Amino acid sequence: MEQEDTHIAIFNGKRIRRKLIGDKWFFSVVDVVGILTDSVNPNDYWYRLKVREKESSDIELSTFCRQLKLKSGDEKEYLTDCADTEGIFRIIQSIPSKKAEPFKRWLAKVGYERVQEIENPELAQERMKQLYERKGYSKDWIEKRLRGIAIRQELTDEWKNRDVEEEIEFAILTNEISKAAFGKTVEEYKELKKLKRENLRDHMDDLELIFSMLGEAATTRITKAKDALGFKENKNAARQGGEVAGNARKELEEKTGESVLSEDNFLDVPEKKKKKRKIQVSYAE
Repeated sequence: MEQEDTHIAIFNGKRIRRKLIGDKWFFSVVDVVGILTDSVNPNDYWYRLKVREKESSDIELSTFCRQLKLKSGDEKEYLTDCADTEGIFRIIQSIPSKKAEPFKRWLAKVGYERVQEIENPELAQERMKQLYERKGYSKDWIEKRLRGIAIRQELTDEWKNRDVEEEIEFAILTNEISKAAFGKTVEEYKELKKLKRENLRDHMDDLELIFSMLGEAATTRITKAKDALGFKENKNAARQGGEVAGNARKELEEKTGESVLSEDNFLDVPEKKKKKRKIQVSYAE
């Protein structure tokens, strides 16, 4: 069962949904078709393309695809025709487009970068650092964010090995940690920060990231200690792990008189600039 999230790749400013399965990227065929054809209805174009190719060459383009759940604009996941790099290359051959050649070069580069990252995982981390730096995050924040990603990965790997398989179960367990740690589900937390499709943790400040890490690291430790198996036992462990972070958060809030949860996001002002602004205000006071 695939547990990977929907990722976004960018070609000439256009979004292409993709999912990492094993060591291969699988790309949304409809997204690729939309970019190469500028069709107002890429789903219909893809359907007619399959029919045309079948009639002209007796080739079923669907055989180059597999259906994966990808997140759509409404934040829900739907089964979508996807193809790996090789499959996309074959599908492109059937699409008359001036963008085909530059897209092929882009696709080959994306695939090659993935091979490099598999052989040397530090490259993936370095690319992620550069991405966050370009978005205006401070180095201290980036280090915490990357550490949080590693802790999250360790937890999800533990869940996979303990008979937690469905994507919806991962979401429920994550919400158990969030509710116990912050008193809010992930969606409620995003509403607080006025986020929609954005990643919640990309809009957390340092303390919020730290308590998120604590909740997930504690959950991993408790899960192992109790040898939790199946969804029900892992749900209990998730709640207990979140409570560790929640108790620490409440103690800090009691001593400082300030809430750890923040309505701030980094949609308009980058983290680095917002942090600097807070420091200047503090000095002025």
